[in-house]
Formats: sequence, C-alpha cells, structure tokens
Amino acid sequence: MYETIKYEVEQGICRIILNRPDVLNSFNAKMNKEVTDAFKQAGKDPDVRVIVLTGEGRAFSAGEDLANVQGDDFSYGDTLRKRYNPMIKQIASTEKPVIAAINGVAAGAGASAALACDFRIATRKASIIMAFVNIGLVPDSGAMYYLPRLVGMSKAIEMAYLGDKVTADEAHRIGLVNAVADEDHFEEEVNRLATRLAHSATKAIGLIKRALYHNMEVGLEDALEYEAYCQEIAGNTEDHKEGVDAFFNKRKPEFKGR
Repeated sequence: MYETIKYEVEQGICRIILNRPDVLNSFNAKMNKEVTDAFKQAGKDPDVRVIVLTGEGRAFSAGEDLANVQGDDFSYGDTLRKRYNPMIKQIASTEKPVIAAINGVAAGAGASAALACDFRIATRKASIIMAFVNIGLVPDSGAMYYLPRLVGMSKAIEMAYLGDKVTADEAHRIGLVNAVADEDHFEEEVNRLATRLAHSATKAIGLIKRALYHNMEVGLEDALEYEAYCQEIAGNTEDHKEGVDAFFNKRKPEFKGR
C-alpha cells in the first residue's frame, strides 16, 4: 500500500514505520504524503487505539533528504506549506495517543516529527539534533512551537542556536523524552506503554489531547468553558459508564474506546 513507510496494526496498536533506511529515513515528498495519509487512516480506524511512529534500521529520521533541495527553483517555504505542515498538523490533530519510538538519530524535521507526538521513548543510543542551523536554516515543522514548551525557552535557544547533538539521557533529563531504554529493552518499553494506552479510554484521551492544545492558546475563562464542553462529550461515552461501573464494583475497567 505504501512505498516509503510500513503500516501495521495488531492488538489495537498501529505502527507507522519510516522505511528509507538507506538514507536514514530522511523525508521526501512521497514519505511526507504517506505519513500524513497513514495518520488519517489510523485516526479513522476504530481498531486502532494507539499509534507508534518509528524508523526502520538505525535511525528514526535524519530530516529532509538534502538531495531534494538542489536547484534554483526549490522553495523552502512552499515545501513546508505543502509537505511538512500538513504532516505535523495531522499528527497533532489525530485524537489517539501517539508514541515516537526514537530508535536512533532524530535530526532536523525528523526531530520535529518526534516532538509533535504525545510521548517520546528513546533507545539509549539515540540522539536528537536541531540540525537546521548547521546548514544555515531555522528550525521548522513545528520545532519552534514544541521545543520551548517542552524544555523551556533557555534550553530551546541553546539547542536551536548551537545545533548540538543531545544524547538520549540528556534529552530525558531536560524533559524532551519521557523515557530511555537500553537497546535490548527498547521494544519492550515501547510495547508496554503502547499496550497500556491501547487498553485505556481512547475517547477521553482524544478529548484531553484536544483540550490541552486548545487551552495553551486561550485565557482561563475560555479554558474552563472548553473543559466543560469536552467533559460533556466524555460523560456520554461508553467508556465513562464502564469506568464508573468498574469503580463501584471494585474491578479493573475494560475500555472499548467508545
């Protein structure tokens, strides 16, 4: 179905695997389009409860394939508006939990894609690099939106200005990733979180995600009203009824994502 990615669904977990390992899973136009489409598909599929984004081989993604940026007619602005911005917005707007399983280097737009996910788990050999400045560019694909929100302005300035490699352990220390695992336990750690989320209240998580993004940009009064709006929706889900019944009967809830 896809040429540049793999798309797999098993036991409620959708894995979207960037699959250009010979170029460290760097993006081209086809990959941007396919990732965007895959997230749309996963978002609509009732059998998908959680999405894992990762890379094939030894890298998560090295960012844009620089072989594509040659020529006087190339436009960075048009490329972002047509290829990257739709992909990042689709990741952010998919109302299911999204885990970036950072299996190796995540640089440039590859790092940006990881930042747009809800969780980031890194193997200890992984690194994150805001590499844009190293070739005279500015961080894009949402990097300057997410980075200061995750690590604070001071650290974001340091990473964006210097373009240095941030190791997995340092990324964990500064709050850029949620967890770090040794290579032998990396898949186990990713699967543990994915499985937990796949058995959680998917509709509630989607509403939480929607409200968190919305409430970053509004005042308290609007935030309170939006919480009430989302809570009304959540309160009418089957998962809420199941959760309440499980609470009173002192048992573990069996959420269905409905």
